[in-house]
Amino acid sequence: MKVLVINSGSSSLKFTLFDMADHSVLCKGLVERIGMEGTKLTYQAKGQKLEEPLQIQGHSEALAPICAKMTDAQVGVIADLSEIKAIGHRVLHGGMEFTQPTLVDEAVKAGIRKCFVLGPLHNPANLGGIEACEKNFPGIPNVAVFDTAFHMTMEPQAYLYAIPQEYYKKYGVRKYGFHGTSHKYVYGRVCEFLGLDPKTARVISCHLGNGSSLCAVKGGQVVDTTMGLTPLAGLVMGTRSGDVDAAVVTFLQLQAGLSPQEVDTLLNKKSGFLGVSGKSSDMRDIRDLREKGDKDAATAYDLFLHRLIHYIGGYHLLLGGVDAILFTGGIGENSYETRADIVKALAPLGCRLDEAANACRGKETVISTADSAFKAVVTPTNEELMIAMETARLVEG
Repeated sequence: MKVLVINSGSSSLKFTLFDMADHSVLCKGLVERIGMEGTKLTYQAKGQKLEEPLQIQGHSEALAPICAKMTDAQVGVIADLSEIKAIGHRVLHGGMEFTQPTLVDEAVKAGIRKCFVLGPLHNPANLGGIEACEKNFPGIPNVAVFDTAFHMTMEPQAYLYAIPQEYYKKYGVRKYGFHGTSHKYVYGRVCEFLGLDPKTARVISCHLGNGSSLCAVKGGQVVDTTMGLTPLAGLVMGTRSGDVDAAVVTFLQLQAGLSPQEVDTLLNKKSGFLGVSGKSSDMRDIRDLREKGDKDAATAYDLFLHRLIHYIGGYHLLLGGVDAILFTGGIGENSYETRADIVKALAPLGCRLDEAANACRGKETVISTADSAFKAVVTPTNEELMIAMETARLVEG
């Protein structure tokens, strides 16, 4: 079975075609700057990487050159589009309605529209990708895989905010959590890698990148996660503040004269590493600047580490101990220096770093010593494959 995975952004469309017989990637690529100057297609297949400019305006038009490449006599990987049996879509926000991957119909599309208010930047683009596929692949089933769905097993004490419940009941104000597709994939992967029973395993999943979140999982059920109503909450990130006193919002409006939109932009796009360092949102730059004696970069890094360890300690207690802590995402998989600092801070919990094993990038490996109380593991994520697996499972029944 061949499954096409689509991740549609406001001005981009990522695609990956999988052969589910062996989970291999047949081709992948990206159309970027849709509706802007400099639109281009990047296409990778058969060991080749091709780039070409495009003259298109919308996501529906972006699919045409992708289809042409996939069926091209020279660089194509399928003879006909009919070989694609299902299309899986990443959808950011499913609200309280969508707790599982779902076959798309008009009611589902209406539900995604209903969540525009919760995911105003992503959900409209995600729906646009679905509708573009409906037009270009008539009759082929589309499956929506929601970033929030994995977290919907949280209990009320984890997902409710201590505000009047009328706002939860009327507007759905609660913790939803994000990176769910990634957390679900790496949980299953680490259980397989370490020989843990997925029905009982206790794992803290650390998805660390420009956007970062932690997830405490017990027996495949999410106990808690760091992101909230939106992806802004929790850890210090590239440009996001993570947790702040809610009164900061009104304080900045009153004292600095900022509008609600300006405060939202400040906290989402001008804070985190960028805001504290004043120089960069990239962990690699932050570490380099810190090593050169930049005090603001050092403060940004220390804030990140402090918040992260704070959450790991809390999740360790909520889970009643852990079998493994895993690191994934751009920072988690590649920054062995940052992993080292994190694992060394876990010594009071009985986890110790294996320096030699940790000196790797993007490799699935145990980085804790054999005598540690639990395993620390690098587990590369694969959200596209998880979407393809969920899609195939649903379509095949």
